Amino acid sequence: MEPIAKLFAGTATTSLAEAIAAEYGQGLGKVAMQPFSDGEYVLWFDESVRGRRVFLIQSTMPSAENLFELLQMIDAAKRASARHITAVIPYYGYARQDRKDKPRVPITSKLVAKLLEAAGATRVMTMDLHADQIQGFFEVPVDHLFSSSIFVPDIESLQLENLTIASPDVGGSKRASAYGNQLGADVVICYKQRKKANVVDKMTVIGDVKDRNIILLDDMVDTAGTLTKAADMLIEEGAKSVRAYCTHGVLSGNAIERIEASALDELVITDTIPLKRNSSKIRTLSVAPIFASVMRKVQSNESISDHFLF
Repeated sequence: MEPIAKLFAGTATTSLAEAIAAEYGQGLGKVAMQPFSDGEYVLWFDESVRGRRVFLIQSTMPSAENLFELLQMIDAAKRASARHITAVIPYYGYARQDRKDKPRVPITSKLVAKLLEAAGATRVMTMDLHADQIQGFFEVPVDHLFSSSIFVPDIESLQLENLTIASPDVGGSKRASAYGNQLGADVVICYKQRKKANVVDKMTVIGDVKDRNIILLDDMVDTAGTLTKAADMLIEEGAKSVRAYCTHGVLSGNAIERIEASALDELVITDTIPLKRNSSKIRTLSVAPIFASVMRKVQSNESISDHFLF
């Protein structure tokens, strides 16, 4: 019989880890941490993991301490003779640095992959990577889950007439098309031009949005500059309403204020990253049931293909 798996949480996403553990059907294991006066810390498992499969749950958004804490947990599990070590990373930080888009820059998302493997991770579980090809940076199995399995039913529950799916940029057209096919909706593309990172210079829409209820889709919302500019532009072009569904709510800087001042009816995100503060325009859906279900199937060596909606 397969030994019972153990679940442990990092400090960055404790609430989500607790929700995953509750859905999984067992409590979180005990992790102890001892800080030094200079800010360095040491952590350890306060219970045996020998011969067990362990799931280490931690999103790796900045600061880099979150990633480093996960690496320490992986190393500790390896040295404590855990049999399988699965890094459960709901939000895979540094995923936007997936290629050399100009001279003399790192490919940090691959660096992170190599760090996780070097630390001892034997499997990685994550959601909505910024670029699908990041899976190829790993030499261990990667379970790449999609928020579509919770977003599509939620969109359907709105029962919107004249529904149109929109991508805020050309890069997201594949995602928008998949949702459009699933929901039987038209698809439009917002074409943007940037002069520098996080700043949109110009934006136009490709397609008809007049009198349509628009759903904007993206894998993440950071400064919300692109999203709010797209929403405002779509309303100016005659859209009836605009909502946005984004998996990872990075929401840095004045993002929440931008959303509240924009034409967006609402922004729907998941809890892969803790929400910095509540807003009447932001609604959060939990990914805990998805991760818990896949973790159970991984533990019992069952297929997880039914979790890939498209």
